[in-house]
Amino acid sequence: MNGPASAALAAADVLGEGSPEVPLAWAMDLLARQYGLAGRLSPLTGERDRNFLLETPAASYMLKVSHPAELPLVADFQTQALLHIAAADPGLPVQRIVPTLAGEPSLVAQPPGGDARVTRLFSYLPGEPLPKAQRSQAQARALARTLARLDLALRDFRHPAGQLALPWDIQRADSVRGLLDSVPDESRRKLARRALDRFAANVRPRLARLRAQPIHNDFNIYNVLVDPLDHARIAGVLDFGDMVHAPLIDDLAVAAAYQVDPAGDTMATLADFVAAYHAVLPLEADEIDVLFDLVQARLVMVVAISGWRAARHPENAPYLLRNNAVSWERLAACDAIPAAHARNVLRRACGLA
Repeated sequence: MNGPASAALAAADVLGEGSPEVPLAWAMDLLARQYGLAGRLSPLTGERDRNFLLETPAASYMLKVSHPAELPLVADFQTQALLHIAAADPGLPVQRIVPTLAGEPSLVAQPPGGDARVTRLFSYLPGEPLPKAQRSQAQARALARTLARLDLALRDFRHPAGQLALPWDIQRADSVRGLLDSVPDESRRKLARRALDRFAANVRPRLARLRAQPIHNDFNIYNVLVDPLDHARIAGVLDFGDMVHAPLIDDLAVAAAYQVDPAGDTMATLADFVAAYHAVLPLEADEIDVLFDLVQARLVMVVAISGWRAARHPENAPYLLRNNAVSWERLAACDAIPAAHARNVLRRACGLA
């Protein structure tokens, strides 16, 4: 695979690797000088960045030191989006940017012995990670409504980084076709290729006509927190690192892909989720008609990109493949449903003929 798609995937692979260490003492000194804050500082996990939890008597914060390969323009996209959301819908449970003593939302700092890196301080969102929470229909509906509010908050936001090529952009689902050659199981290769064929035939020709805006683009269960005392209440939306300017319906497709229950009634679950989103942000008929194909395209991207990266970096394979098995099961469940039936069910769920 050559061209922009393979270049974008290579860039994602670099960013997915461990970020260079950031000394704790250096981070504490930066917090004191730039933010006037001190307290107990401890490392947090992160796929691309170096993150720290700062606990002070008054509040807790998260310090994010971005991967040195991340462009400042891309980091600014996320920063400005969070500032925009805070103004457009202050009730949304997203992290807030904490400005420096000079009033800046971010800064470029250089850890000892390393490259300059974009550094930001966020409010800390407490909550139970969704994968550890008890699942329910009420929770799924709350998740869909929260995503719809987020998309409404972002609809008039614009940033030049939104047009950059991103490997996880479903508009570029075709770019992963070559990665399927490394899938050892022939039946799985055929399954994934059928989904990409449907994307090429049914979705790609319509993309230019669909509503587009900045979207979160990674509304999966690992990026959501719930209230520990009420698992049906969404307490936090995390990780705006995969934001892109794309068709609005792509955001719903990403979230819906993680709602497919291979052992349950796939269409009933999806219909309820989509209806909850539609009640807050009404969908158009063309968007509903491509949604089921987009869900499958996202699942193909998950298994293709994670499998490709795991083959290149076997030492990190367990982490990279954590969603791989269930994504294959979800893809097979969707593949068994006739596309026309899926479209009709989703249209009816949204009150459309």
